[in-house]
Amino acid sequence: MALLKAVYNLLWGDLVQIPLPGGSTLGLSLLVMLLVPAGVYFTVRTRFLPFRLFPEMVRLTLEKNGGGERSGISGVQALIVSTACRVGMGNLVGVVAAISAGGAGAVFWMWLMALIGSSTAFVEATLAQLYKEKDPLYGGYRGGPAYYLHHLFCREGSGKKRSVIAVLFALSGLICWCGISQVTSNSISSAFENAFGIPPIWSTVILVAIVAVIVLRKNATVKVLDRLVPVMAACYFFITLFIILKNAPLLPGVFSRIFAEAFGLRQAVAGGIGAVIMNGAKRGLFSNEAGSGSAPCAAAAADVSHPAKAGLLQALGVFIDTLVICSCSAMIMLLTPESLTNGLEGMDLLQAAMGYHMGQFGVVFIAVILWLFSFSTFLGILFYARSNVAYLFGDNWLSQTLYKILALVMLFIGGLAAYQFVWDLGDIGVGLMTVFNMIALFPLAPQALASLKDYEQQGKKN
Repeated sequence: MALLKAVYNLLWGDLVQIPLPGGSTLGLSLLVMLLVPAGVYFTVRTRFLPFRLFPEMVRLTLEKNGGGERSGISGVQALIVSTACRVGMGNLVGVVAAISAGGAGAVFWMWLMALIGSSTAFVEATLAQLYKEKDPLYGGYRGGPAYYLHHLFCREGSGKKRSVIAVLFALSGLICWCGISQVTSNSISSAFENAFGIPPIWSTVILVAIVAVIVLRKNATVKVLDRLVPVMAACYFFITLFIILKNAPLLPGVFSRIFAEAFGLRQAVAGGIGAVIMNGAKRGLFSNEAGSGSAPCAAAAADVSHPAKAGLLQALGVFIDTLVICSCSAMIMLLTPESLTNGLEGMDLLQAAMGYHMGQFGVVFIAVILWLFSFSTFLGILFYARSNVAYLFGDNWLSQTLYKILALVMLFIGGLAAYQFVWDLGDIGVGLMTVFNMIALFPLAPQALASLKDYEQQGKKN
């Protein structure tokens, strides 16, 4: 436990304290110091890709697949899988927690992290495409950071089957996703108990049974997510849009509050500007997962005509997660009178806000949408795990099935009780994934940038 705590503090604790006006300090964790400069660097190197190529990202979601046979999933399906993982409990409870701790100004910094994070997402997803391999078990392709880390540290023809850094990344991913499995089911059982009074044992058993039927079949995961993710995201978006339109006269005040508190003199004088910046930055960075190496596991599986297409689609995924879904949660909360939410936190706070806007229907809706978000997240992380399990243990159904069973066991345990040890283990896993992934991104980035240049040149010719 002491070792885990030390690693956790190294990754997530404030390693550097920067003094700010009013006596506040800006605490920078190792992960923030890695991801923010990387996002800025890749944004500049891609010539501000999030702004220049946003129309192209949207166009790719509408692009026809062509008449040829596809080996594996489409680029849009890979986007849906990664969106399923990005859109989870963090988009609901995490955003609420960020605003509770950092105020409305945290939303601005959350948006800013999405803009720079999308460039990082492009680079890692394009590299995953460049180093993808045929998948003999599931068909199509597989890949991700473990595979491009392998190529970085093991020269072609060396005969080495595994790289130490790649193995560490793969292990970190599997540990992280086991932790997320517990968090997922615990959130679902808690929300259903609050909304419907259903005992955790029943909601957990039903969840595990449904998930097991899907994940233990060979290729059912992508088919289910293909139908589920667009529907659940659209439902949450349109319900939020209804709430926004109903409270339209309050919008100028909300946006004024967001920008005023993001740079506000009052926050600086009160010593709280550091909390405003860091709560928004951390929520933006770790909700959209850019740089963590998760989404490339889905991007590698895409069968696209050019590697940069997968990169652009994953960059769009960052926008969907943060600028759309996270902003929905922020608006629901900021349009609720503070007097109704004082003293509340987490799911209780969000359900109280929805209850204010839409009555009992709002409380039930949040419980159902959290179930869908968490359910799709679990399916998505098991899709990610395929490539890491294959890298560690080779191509065999035994190892693939055993990991799925382990994740299902964690899902069941988490629904009945929350173990802080496992939660921390998940946080450590994603932190280590990010560190190992960033080791590869900078030296291999020129290949992703060359791919982007080639893609744009082809576009001009056509």
